[in-house]
Amino acid sequence: MAKFCISPPSQCLALAIMLAILMSSNTLEALKPKISNLQFYMHDIVGGPNATAMLVAPSEPLNISGTNPVAAMFGSTYVIDDPLTATPDPKSTLLGRAQGIYAMSSLGDEFSLLMTLTYSFVSGPYKNSSISVIGRNMVMRDVREFPIVGGTGIFRLARGYCLAYTHSTLGFDAVVRYNVTVLHY
Repeated sequence: MAKFCISPPSQCLALAIMLAILMSSNTLEALKPKISNLQFYMHDIVGGPNATAMLVAPSEPLNISGTNPVAAMFGSTYVIDDPLTATPDPKSTLLGRAQGIYAMSSLGDEFSLLMTLTYSFVSGPYKNSSISVIGRNMVMRDVREFPIVGGTGIFRLARGYCLAYTHSTLGFDAVVRYNVTVLHY
């Protein structure tokens, strides 16, 4: 007959106790996913002395006849450090920063960006935590959806989605409202 445990009996007992602890209701409760819903506003300022988005790789002129203005920007890449606030007012409570990269990714008529961003929170219940998103941003659509691919702090092992709504624009500057649903442990 095969033995379950080939270690000395004291090690078998220690293993059994550890398994019992892991199976306790408190431990199982801690492993249940939590759902958090967040709302914040991102202020993307492309021009002027207080810019939060910096062009780091301008596009090369394309040799395409009849190139539209969107396609002419193809390949332009920006690095951002945008404030996240509680309301659309840029002077409202600073909740965090959106830091990352977006690149103009469309040769067609629809203005789209490829975004990889981390939303790092500096105040409130999510202070010192972050969520990371990556996805295609069809800028002119009323609602855009991005997957959450991970997180840190409270949001460790996060997954979920962000819905983005343009609140206002002025030239290339924009205020974007985010509604976020995130599962975490």
